[in-house]
Amino acid sequence: MRVVVAGATGRIGSRTVARLRDHGVEVVPVSRRHGVDVITGDGLDEALRGAEVLVDVTDAPARTEGAGLQFFRTATTNLLTAAVAAGVEHHVVLSAVGANWLWSDYFRAKLIQEDMVRNSPVPHSLVRATPFFESIEIMVEKNTFYDRVHVPPVLVRPVSTEDVAVAVAHVAVGLPLFGILEVAGPEVRHLDDLAGEVLTARGDQRVVVPDAQARYFGAELRERTLLPGENARLGHMSFTEWLAQPVVHTHG
Repeated sequence: MRVVVAGATGRIGSRTVARLRDHGVEVVPVSRRHGVDVITGDGLDEALRGAEVLVDVTDAPARTEGAGLQFFRTATTNLLTAAVAAGVEHHVVLSAVGANWLWSDYFRAKLIQEDMVRNSPVPHSLVRATPFFESIEIMVEKNTFYDRVHVPPVLVRPVSTEDVAVAVAHVAVGLPLFGILEVAGPEVRHLDDLAGEVLTARGDQRVVVPDAQARYFGAELRERTLLPGENARLGHMSFTEWLAQPVVHTHG
């Protein structure tokens, strides 16, 4: 089996490549570092030649207004065109739990991406993940006002990038779902509590303020918007375990 992974050098992509190789399949990593550009389309036809499966774990370089929509429309159009031409038999796309509810620019763009994939002739599987552990750390920085961090006190089931990669790889080597698999972490927590744990673990003196009006990457949240359904695939790593890892967590 030949599997092409678009976004192969990213946080999820690099782990997905490794997990696919664990399955014993031939993996073709795709990124600008590999001489392939999903925005211009350069190198895509060659990369997808002979591929049976396309895995798309690309992400927009920014979540500013308009950036996500432009990125996902262009990248998905180019990937689908190349996949159809190559006779790809299975297209796996990573999306986000709540994409159908969260009305920010970024999440609207993810929903449009999903619709494009559903409407293409290539058999598909959509993997929706709950917020990554790293995204909570990023949110803490974005929602800071002076010495306070405003966080919506909603429920969330955050997941490790490793657990997401395992799920994506598993779906990629199976039959197309023609639907959605949700992936989530093992624990249901309050988002503001998790933000407080990040600050404590980093020795940060800022104070978390529960604020129902605070946004999550531009989206207004309700209490259960970020929770998956009952049939979600649950990962193994807890948020506490992730925080205890002796590594520097970056935004990349």
